[in-house]
Parts: sequence; C-alpha cells; structure tokens
Amino acid sequence: MPDFPIRKIATLVEEIHHDGGPAPERPRLRGAVMAVVGNPFAGRYVAELESAMEDLKPLGLMMADRLIAALGGDPKLIDGYGKGIIVGANGELEHGALWHVPGGYAMRERLGDAKAIVPSAKKLGGIGAHLDVPVGHINAAYVRSHFDAMEVGMPDGPKPDEMLFCLVMTIGPRIHHRMGGLAADGITKWDGLR
Repeated sequence: MPDFPIRKIATLVEEIHHDGGPAPERPRLRGAVMAVVGNPFAGRYVAELESAMEDLKPLGLMMADRLIAALGGDPKLIDGYGKGIIVGANGELEHGALWHVPGGYAMRERLGDAKAIVPSAKKLGGIGAHLDVPVGHINAAYVRSHFDAMEVGMPDGPKPDEMLFCLVMTIGPRIHHRMGGLAADGITKWDGLR
C-alpha cells in the first residue's frame, strides 16, 4: 500500500460578478481545492500502478467535502466540475492518471451520482507550475454554458517528488453565456451527454 503524505492543502473560491456586461442576480462561484502530496513512485518505474487509486479514494472524498463546504455547503447547487493533476519532475505522466477514479468518483458521489464525464487535465511540472483545469456540466457534457477552465497552482509545489491533485466545482454557468446549444434546464436524456 503506497503512502501519499499530504504536505499542504489550499482552497480557492472566486465570486464572478460580471464580465463586462450586466451583473446577474447571483454571482457565479468557481472553486478549487488542491492538495500537494508525496509521490511514492517518483524516481523509479513501477509496472503496477492501478491499485494505488484505491489508496487515494479517501483523499478524493475529503477534498470534495472541503470544496462543497467552501462553495456554501449545498451540493444540489453545484452544476459544474473538473479535475486535474500536476506531477513533479521526478514522476511520470502516468502517475497523473492515478487521480481519474479517486477525484472523479469522489465528486460524483458527493454531488448525487452526477452523470457526465469529469473533464480532466494532467501534466508534468516544476515548482510553481500552473494547470488549466477544464470544467463541464455535471449531468450533460454538451451544455455549452458550462464549458470553462480554472487555472490552479501553488507557488511552492509540486516539488520533484510530489504531485498536486486538484478538484474544481462551479455554481452557475459562465457569466453572460450566449453561445446557444443545450441549456442546463433542457437536459432530458440523463446519459451524461445530452
């Protein structure tokens, strides 16, 4: 059982009041929770990684709970999500794939079995690296009003033997969205796409 010791956790919430046009009734909320953890696979090739996803599930759930609380505590209001990871220089990109199940399924579980795929990004990066985490609607991938990204990073991580795991959630569509397509209130198929 590999160990993923947490060095630090940070949470960021943005209130978006307008983007040059009229202000909506409520600001849009966009939040991220990040955890910088040790990478037990750094500096060596390990053939079997998949089982380590199970070891990361408690971290995913804890991070999802923190982010929901930071966004006001009501998971029913959250309608957008995404996940990302920056792997430190002594790791490999495949170590970033460890976050697919623990990060994605933690948010789905806490948000009431959301249907859409969780958009994801991963990369190798040094200390202070940033990542644009893609965001989509939690129940239908084709809802254009929720296509977005949130830039995340920490000034002192990830160190070469660390990884920075991130979850992003949003409340509300992009401010001033007007590109048509499937509207959130028009989701009918509940297949995660439409």
